[in-house]
Amino acid sequence: MEVLTMPMLSHYDADRLILRLSCGELAESVVSYLLRNRDFLEPFEPARPEVFYTVEFQREELEKSAEASERGSEYRYWLCPRAKPDIVIGMVGASGIIMGAFRSCFLSYKLDKDFLRQGLAAEAVDRFVNALFTDLRLHRVEANIMPRNIASLSVTKKLGFANEGLSPKYLKINGIWEDHIHMVKLNTLTEV
Repeated sequence: MEVLTMPMLSHYDADRLILRLSCGELAESVVSYLLRNRDFLEPFEPARPEVFYTVEFQREELEKSAEASERGSEYRYWLCPRAKPDIVIGMVGASGIIMGAFRSCFLSYKLDKDFLRQGLAAEAVDRFVNALFTDLRLHRVEANIMPRNIASLSVTKKLGFANEGLSPKYLKINGIWEDHIHMVKLNTLTEV
């Protein structure tokens, strides 16, 4: 018997943040965020062409992401402070969503360099994972993190993710095949 799910919402409220689902109208705020954090994020992301940092490119990417959300294959939410809801300071996302007997996805998240060490990444990830468990009724959420990314590993540990091991040369990050640790959280909120 298939587990009934609810659709993901266009936004979720957290204590200090609003998580806003990808849409074209966020393009300028997203580009501003990406440009402010370009050097900071570079060691943790795939190599990006110059066009990546343009409003036109990001609007197209956001619209593709919105279409993927409608299909249920991906959900990307942009983090906006409640006090300044027009600026973007990060992102949480679920990709590679597989339903059926697997009911799993890959988690990604990032935060503005000027908002670190305030618990905001943990707040956003916790709210998002709870939505994935309660609304989509996923069984498993997996974050793959480079061993040197201590801050991201700390977020997952704080939220009760378990270390399922290391995969050598798992993802190509900034032009280099990097090892990644599989951090996994299983759904204990709902029966799936």
